[in-house]
Amino acid sequence: MKIKKNDMVMVIAGNSKGRTGKVLRVYPEKMRLIIEGVNLVSRHRKPTQTSPQGGITRQEAPIHISNVMLLDPKSGEPTRVGKAVITDEISGKTRHLRRSVATGETIE
Repeated sequence: MKIKKNDMVMVIAGNSKGRTGKVLRVYPEKMRLIIEGVNLVSRHRKPTQTSPQGGITRQEAPIHISNVMLLDPKSGEPTRVGKAVITDEISGKTRHLRRSVATGETIE
């Protein structure tokens, strides 16, 4: 997956189109993620010992990864994500880094 936890993303399709937020959780096996403040649904809760009042609460629901784009750290615009292979000259090991296709900036 090209999107990880704590990345800033923008929703490009669906009811929350145009909203931005931080990725809270990623479900790679389902290709879904939860974004802070995006795709809010109403949840009816029964009264429990921890919350004796119960009631209706709002919480984030998972959204498919194809409906979001990563925000470029340099420009703040949505961008596609590519891979960059970097080889260490001393040890000879290779590392795969994410990079912005638009600016070429590496994303940590």
